[in-house]
Amino acid sequence: MELFNIVIRWGHLMFGITWIGMLYYFNFVQGGYFKQASPEGLADAKAKLAPSALWWFRWGAMFTFITGLILLAGVGKLGQLNNYIVAGALMGTLMFLNVWIIIWPNQKIALGLTEGDAAAAGAKALLASRTNVLFSAPMAFGMLAGPHFTGHGYGTETGGTGLLIVVLLIALLELNGLFGKQGPLASVVGVIHCSLALTAVMVAALTIL
Repeated sequence: MELFNIVIRWGHLMFGITWIGMLYYFNFVQGGYFKQASPEGLADAKAKLAPSALWWFRWGAMFTFITGLILLAGVGKLGQLNNYIVAGALMGTLMFLNVWIIIWPNQKIALGLTEGDAAAAGAKALLASRTNVLFSAPMAFGMLAGPHFTGHGYGTETGGTGLLIVVLLIALLELNGLFGKQGPLASVVGVIHCSLALTAVMVAALTIL
């Protein structure tokens, strides 16, 4: 059982590195290149590079989610849930759903792999992708703080005003990612700053309230 647990944790980490690494690549590297590439380079990248990168991206997300569910079930069975794990798991789940329900279907249209309005699909995929970047820092903090944050780690109670505020904030940000506008998430610097600010708000809410 101990070996199974560490293998699942190791797998969760490795799949998560793949997923979030590709997420950052798309937002911090590929997007900028697409704006500057020659027509020939852009066409080649959309035909060959982007589909391959999206394969690793979406399946990294899938197996991160599956291993995370196994870990969450084990933590719950042992009575080790706490607010940081709940918040992190919620954001991770929304990020996974964004990948498979919003980003991948719309990227297929944007890349010309399936028919549709490429411009509209690209905008939807970008906003959902930016929302995932927004969630990435607080999600990772929650996963680490769950077992390791002194005074707030394994075995502490779940619930309370702080968690309610965090969950409502996450829900509002996800709704914006589905139906709203990019706003400060439009730029790389902006989304990084917003992600760090969301992390700080989460920590403050769960620590103080």
